[in-house]
Amino acid sequence: MEQTKFNKPFFNDVESIKIKDPLAIALGAMDKNEAFVFSYTDAVKLAGHSCPAVSGAYKLTQLALKSLYGNEIPTRGQIGVIFKGGINYKVNGPISQVVTLITGASGESGFKGLGGGRYNRQNLLSFDETEEADEDAVCTVIFERMDNNKKIEISYSNYMLPANPKMGDLMPLAVTGKGTDAEIKEFGELWHDRIKTVLMNPPKGMFVIKELK
Repeated sequence: MEQTKFNKPFFNDVESIKIKDPLAIALGAMDKNEAFVFSYTDAVKLAGHSCPAVSGAYKLTQLALKSLYGNEIPTRGQIGVIFKGGINYKVNGPISQVVTLITGASGESGFKGLGGGRYNRQNLLSFDETEEADEDAVCTVIFERMDNNKKIEISYSNYMLPANPKMGDLMPLAVTGKGTDAEIKEFGELWHDRIKTVLMNPPKGMFVIKELK
């Protein structure tokens, strides 16, 4: 079977996210003991690119699920998500799409469920316009396990990521396609040094989790 050819080998080393989906089992797509496995490349395909927002969205979802479920495999469709700030606040919109991909939690466009709402995904993800993320944060998101009401808040900040000064010169060349192949490749390597840090070695303070009562 043909596969997407990404040119960043570390994508294959990013920890995957395992999550079971009772709906997939109920409708016969997989056996009852199996689970979905999401990789970072799934988020890249959804967004159409790899950046600090997409990588941060993937990592914050992974950390939130670990915090809520420990060693258990999480259950897709049984997780509620609230973003602080509206859908247009900072990059809440694009980040929420990655969260939806992995958790199944969706807004008003989500699946309404079967037979009276069983396996519903609609309105499990929302935006609270009365609240704002911490000023330094890219986003602040609340995740809740709907089976036991355990709830955490996670904030993602990336102001501490170092940026190579050459990126500023190379980015316009890469974005417009006017750079040489070597310049475009160099920009991609420098850009992804930051992505690799977010996904594989986040510094202290990048992701902050608080348990909510």
